[in-house]
Amino acid sequence: MAKITNLSRARKTCAREQDRAKADANAARFGRTKMQKDAEAESAEKLRKHLDQHRNEE
Repeated sequence: MAKITNLSRARKTCAREQDRAKADANAARFGRTKMQKDAEAESAEKLRKHLDQHRNEE
């Protein structure tokens, strides 16, 4: 006997797998870790403070 397959469930499963693969690809291409985001924000803040200290107010 053949195994009975629910087609709507199979389509949903296939769609989930495709979405998961697309999300993984996007995360690898565009994603940054929290540590990287924090380091970038800290660097920007340090640069802003450095520039503010050298501001000429006449």
